[in-house]
Amino acid sequence: MQKTDAKTADGGIVEKMFVAGAHYGYGRSRRHPSASPYIFTTKNKTDIIDLEKTSLMLERAAEFAKTLGARGKVVLFVGTKPPAKSAIKTLAESLNMPFVIERWIGGTLSNFSEIKKRIAELQAYRQDSKEGNLEKYTKKERLMLAKKMEKLSKYYSGLTELKKAPDALFIIDPKEEYIAATEGRKQGIPIIGLLNSDSDISSIDYPILGNDAAIPSIAFFAATVVQAYREGQSAAPIAAKVPA
Repeated sequence: MQKTDAKTADGGIVEKMFVAGAHYGYGRSRRHPSASPYIFTTKNKTDIIDLEKTSLMLERAAEFAKTLGARGKVVLFVGTKPPAKSAIKTLAESLNMPFVIERWIGGTLSNFSEIKKRIAELQAYRQDSKEGNLEKYTKKERLMLAKKMEKLSKYYSGLTELKKAPDALFIIDPKEEYIAATEGRKQGIPIIGLLNSDSDISSIDYPILGNDAAIPSIAFFAATVVQAYREGQSAAPIAAKVPA
């Protein structure tokens, strides 16, 4: 479909994206005007994304991720869509970074002081459970507490190491995760986003136009961003790896 240009697709990046199905956009009727310059063609009423242009967007996003890695910055990974959950959790954990793969809790960024209280509550419960300190409660109280902590764990487990507001967000489908994206923008937190042809590219600091609904595509782009962060870490002096 698209020929690889060595200048824009180092290491066969376009082919890798193509194999991952990154070129599949949504129906032409759903296309956001900002995505039009990045559409290669329309086939059977479905937009086909120009992967040559996507490779340049990915390169820009990766360079930013590399800078974050070199400076030891905290990136919050967000992907609550079923196809995104596994890759986001696995890759975020590989960097010891926070993540959200269940419903985004409103106020996670705009009211972080309250979120920290919930995280502290969950951590205290886990510590008490580990040390056998729950025996002071009655059986009924332990059951009620366990149910409460199960809910907290579902939504906050990925945030337990988040000590302050993140330095950047990596979001799969910012249109779907509009609350997270909106909070990030209001807090002045830069956003790397994988988004499809139905999204407003101009609303994201480092947009990557590609298939944001297929597991292989999501995994490819997320892994590329994570690898760039690691490269930044490796290239940075030890002192620069300490979060500011």
